[in-house]
Amino acid sequence: MWRGAISFGMVAIPVRMYVATEAHSAVSFRQLCPHCQLPIKQQRHCPTDDHVVAFNDVLKGYEVSKGQYVLMDEEDLDKLPLKTTRTIDIVEFVERNEVPLGLYIKSAYYLEPEEVGVKPFYLLKRALEDTNKVAVAKIALRDREHLSLIQVEGNTLLCNTLNWPDEIRSTEELNLPQNVKISDKEVSMATSLIDNLTDTFQPERYTDDYKAAFQQIVDQKMKGLKIVAPSAAQEPKVMDLMAALRASVEATKQGKKKPAEKPAARAAKVKVAARTSAARPAAKRRTA
Repeated sequence: MWRGAISFGMVAIPVRMYVATEAHSAVSFRQLCPHCQLPIKQQRHCPTDDHVVAFNDVLKGYEVSKGQYVLMDEEDLDKLPLKTTRTIDIVEFVERNEVPLGLYIKSAYYLEPEEVGVKPFYLLKRALEDTNKVAVAKIALRDREHLSLIQVEGNTLLCNTLNWPDEIRSTEELNLPQNVKISDKEVSMATSLIDNLTDTFQPERYTDDYKAAFQQIVDQKMKGLKIVAPSAAQEPKVMDLMAALRASVEATKQGKKKPAEKPAARAAKVKVAARTSAARPAAKRRTA
């Protein structure tokens, strides 16, 4: 999606940039006519004489005053007197753990070296690894300049665009109580619960269940079945915090530290289950 160079000091590394993520839209809808239930068309009309303007004929205009526009096209934007239109300009290097990614991170892009830039590209990657640092840089993308972060990601470099400091809203608007009293026992119980639920981060274990649930509704409507809403979640109730924490700790402790069965015990269970399943048809007939 972009070609340019990483620049720091007197070094320039030609690179290509690729979008590192892709959105999987769970559900998409078409807008239908209420009478014939077929897709409607969206058209752009000129406000002067109400004629339809084709999408490819639409011009870009920047409003400089009321009703006055300056026409701009992609070639004009490529000629911006801005160093970062074709350069990822590294401003400085900082310690990796100094960057508060939670508030600042926006989009992710993979960087790939051009053939002539392979050695300096991997030299920069190795230097970042050895120093445990990341590069703070600026780059112009999509009609604006972005603050960005360059860091090692596997066998390549990752460029994350960041929010500018003035784009991050203050927490002063929130109603945050002060001096909340928390006992040492409550903290100990909460940390025990966290310990019991702690595991390594493996994102492949998590799935998006929305699309499957939506497909169930679609299938039921196609069959003319009545859609039954799930039971509403109960309103949160005031509870004994320590009792709730203690119960949670016990539940997670049992689930996480369940002892493995011995082979002999497991085999005995299998035999019992086989005898039980074999006896079920007869029991059902007697009941009938």
